Amino acid sequence: MPRAKSEHYVDNKRLYAEMVEYLNGVKEAEESDSQPPRIPEYIGECLLKISTRLSTKPNFINYTYRDEMISDGIENCINYIGNFNPEKSTNPFAYFTQIIYYAFLRRIQREKKQLYIKHKSLERSVIFDELATTDGNKEQGDQGAYINLDTPYMNDFVANFEKKEEEKKQARKKKKGLENFVEDDKWR
Repeated sequence: MPRAKSEHYVDNKRLYAEMVEYLNGVKEAEESDSQPPRIPEYIGECLLKISTRLSTKPNFINYTYRDEMISDGIENCINYIGNFNPEKSTNPFAYFTQIIYYAFLRRIQREKKQLYIKHKSLERSVIFDELATTDGNKEQGDQGAYINLDTPYMNDFVANFEKKEEEKKQARKKKKGLENFVEDDKWR
């Protein structure tokens, strides 16, 4: 028995037709120095559907900030909607999916950086708090809160994050031709 044709959640042909119509309206508005038209409702719905559906893929599903990822994807699509060229491609679905995918990756990187910053600041505050409160005048039974910052997950996370940051730093130096330049302004 032949398999029934499945319905796609976004009709690429209709999306393409709407994009062509919208981009023509934008072009006409630019020529007449008037306000560009509003993005059609259907295109907005498609962007939301693409972004939401992509966020359910296995490599994005378990993040706690999925809503922010979806929002970033839609925002980036709106920012770059005018760059879609109907003469080069008839597949706006793929165009927007790529934009959303990379928006997700950028959000994940930003969140990892924030987690690193939070961890390091917590680590520093615990160290400085212990130094500030350890004056020898502790009363009996006065115990501070214990925070275990030495977990294998966070240790691996911090080590990997710092390693990647160092690699990026070295790549930037190499790109600028400063690979022999040392931090303290001395040549090797």
